[in-house]
Amino acid sequence: MLDDTDRRILRQYQHAPDLADADLAERAGVTPSTLTRRLARMRQTGVLRGLRGVIHWPSLGYAVEVSLRVTLDKTQPRAFDEFIAAAREVPEVLEIQTFLGSVDVRLQVIARDMGHYQILYRERLLPLPHIADIEALMHVTRVKSDETLPL
Repeated sequence: MLDDTDRRILRQYQHAPDLADADLAERAGVTPSTLTRRLARMRQTGVLRGLRGVIHWPSLGYAVEVSLRVTLDKTQPRAFDEFIAAAREVPEVLEIQTFLGSVDVRLQVIARDMGHYQILYRERLLPLPHIADIEALMHVTRVKSDETLPL
């Protein structure tokens, strides 16, 4: 699917997605037209899913981050679907992941402070449907956060 040229382009692109096409093409060792054509193909095939702004949440007053491990009542046939649909409606839930194993779902949640988290937990998270068990892991520090791939 991807050849060495595509990988070279992606390697440069993931480190500096805001570079001008001409600069990115130079770094990747291709012509600007080759770069444009290949990036367009990778977008069309879903390899590149778009650009996004990465927000430093503490700068906006969100000082608390919690990872919630949730076990659902799997005796309910629609437990996953209903839980996930309800969790999507909570704006402070940044990420929802599902798993196989003793933990069914992980929610990444942010809050302004512990008081805000306590209200959020009691009023918006605990009432989510089909929860059999929930464990909160308080975020202390992010040691590594890197979305780049070793291409």
